[in-house]
Amino acid sequence: MTSASEPIVELRNIVKRFGNVEALSGVSMSVRKGEVLGLLGDNGAGKSTLVKTLAGVHDPDEGEIVVKGQRRSPWTPLAARDAGIETVFQDRALAPQHSIVTNIFMGREITNRLGMTRVQAQIDEANRLMREIGFTSKVFNPESTVGHLSGGERQGVAIARALYNEADVIVLDEPTTALSLTETQKVFRFVEAVRASGRTVVFIGHNIYHVWEIADRFFVIDRGREAFEGEKAQFDGAEHLIEMMHQLAETGRADVASLKQPA
Repeated sequence: MTSASEPIVELRNIVKRFGNVEALSGVSMSVRKGEVLGLLGDNGAGKSTLVKTLAGVHDPDEGEIVVKGQRRSPWTPLAARDAGIETVFQDRALAPQHSIVTNIFMGREITNRLGMTRVQAQIDEANRLMREIGFTSKVFNPESTVGHLSGGERQGVAIARALYNEADVIVLDEPTTALSLTETQKVFRFVEAVRASGRTVVFIGHNIYHVWEIADRFFVIDRGREAFEGEKAQFDGAEHLIEMMHQLAETGRADVASLKQPA
């Protein structure tokens, strides 16, 4: 049994190469149960490679991936999903012309023993999932078309699908990109509901203020290497984190000495 303070997923000394380019150089990252981990890094820092490694798209060339204390190899998208890791990429992989309920269950339909889809059971489960993440809009129901939803609401559908797939860890890749302030707040409410349920969210973002608002901890990657991993409480505020990110971009080093010691 994994306690709240123990890692649910660990990436240990991960190396990933593409030809002569080493995109990840011995990166180690832990993801704890029931937290929101903010993943930050400049363009080209290695965030995308790290996210795709976590999702099973890339199998590391060196290092190991440990889930709930068990080393997992080979590491594939199916292995990641079996380990309880669901990734929502920027495009969300939704079918906008179909309903919310269809998008949640597509490929994993609830069926009877004859293989027939249990339509009402899916609608009921979709209703439950939407309530669980705080989908409070009365305008929409599980049979509403996804194409009529706002960007934040579509992110909620993608999160609901991950919950149906029994994810322990939900990786959100740039979930607030191009969203308005109101829509961003909707995404934050969805994420907070997931955290309140005891699940874990890895939140990747370019907007440091967005990541600051929702994250409990931060992992900062720079030039394919771990630059910092630590608690939000170690910073005086978002500006302190931004200052460290600026310094990292300019010098390749983070002023960890300026941080508070974790309690």
